[in-house]
Amino acid sequence: MSDKNYLNWPFLEPRHRLLEQELDNWATQHIAQEHAHDVDAACRALVAQLGQAGWLAHAIAGTRHGGGADVIDTRALCLIRETLARHAGLADFAFAMQGLGSGAISLFGSDANRETYLPRVARGEAIAAFALSEPQAGSDVAAMQCAAVQDGDSYVLNGEKTWISNGGIADFYVVFARTGEAPGARGISAFIVEAGAPGFEIAERINVIAPHPLARLTFNNCRIPAAQRLGEAGQGFKVAMATLDVFRTSVAAAALGFARRALDEALAHARQRKMFGQTLADFQLTQAKLAQMATGIDAAALLTYRAAWQRDQGQNVTKEAAMAKLTATETAQQVIDAAVQMFGGLGVVSEHPVERLYREIRSLRIYEGASEVQQLIIAREMLRA
Repeated sequence: MSDKNYLNWPFLEPRHRLLEQELDNWATQHIAQEHAHDVDAACRALVAQLGQAGWLAHAIAGTRHGGGADVIDTRALCLIRETLARHAGLADFAFAMQGLGSGAISLFGSDANRETYLPRVARGEAIAAFALSEPQAGSDVAAMQCAAVQDGDSYVLNGEKTWISNGGIADFYVVFARTGEAPGARGISAFIVEAGAPGFEIAERINVIAPHPLARLTFNNCRIPAAQRLGEAGQGFKVAMATLDVFRTSVAAAALGFARRALDEALAHARQRKMFGQTLADFQLTQAKLAQMATGIDAAALLTYRAAWQRDQGQNVTKEAAMAKLTATETAQQVIDAAVQMFGGLGVVSEHPVERLYREIRSLRIYEGASEVQQLIIAREMLRA
């Protein structure tokens, strides 16, 4: 088991330590670690379990709507994602997408929107999705082509989205589309689109190396009530960035969970693996690698919980969150690769714990802002000062 001294760092409060302990105990009893054969069914089941156990309350804002607090506690969000990721990547995914998929509603939804969607998200009765990326508009949001044209008290949506997590199983999608109030990123609006809306289709399911529900969506004259718009017309980029700002630090925390699990596996293996009359742990090369892994994890954790703490104090964390995500995801990749190497042939056997981690970590260096984008954000914030 990983050293949990980090829970005593001054960034965290006693209630956070209790939360981690309770979730760790719950996950040990309820969360399967291996990848499921039917990923859709497993994801639906995990959302229901997390909702029934009360964990999803931490992913939304507003006690009136089933949230754990009126404002999302970033440190709690990070601890939950780190703990779930250490147990199972799909459990972390299920929790995170409930938060990201409904985050824009927590932040910008009308009272009616919040009352309609957030309680069901918190209970695990409705699955949420966040539909921002397009084939030619991933990191470059301003290149978005999906468009919505106002027609009376409705908007008519045409275009497509891709790489949409929970695509195919979500009950509703927060969709971003160009509404034309201004050029570039300033002419985008956000909408809630129900899964069964006429003109909305799941065009393609996408298979990736770490299985989770993923799809390409198409909209063909899909009519959306104007009341389903989130925030003001033309403020969609602001809605998207504010939502990502809440959850970006938690991506770093998920990477920490993967890295800690890899280090646990590597330590246990090094202690028991016999080689040349001694254990693998007796070799100085092994000790040096374990030291590098542990040091990298602590450095990433310090950046992660600093950013989470600062956000909970109401501070702007654009630079700090980018530093945390960049460092934690890149470090976790290195730690997991080192663990695979330490296991030798066993490390690349399908469904071995470190082999699963090797596949699960890779996407974290891309989604919610690739590592290269995080570097640009950090430099931009420095130059602006």
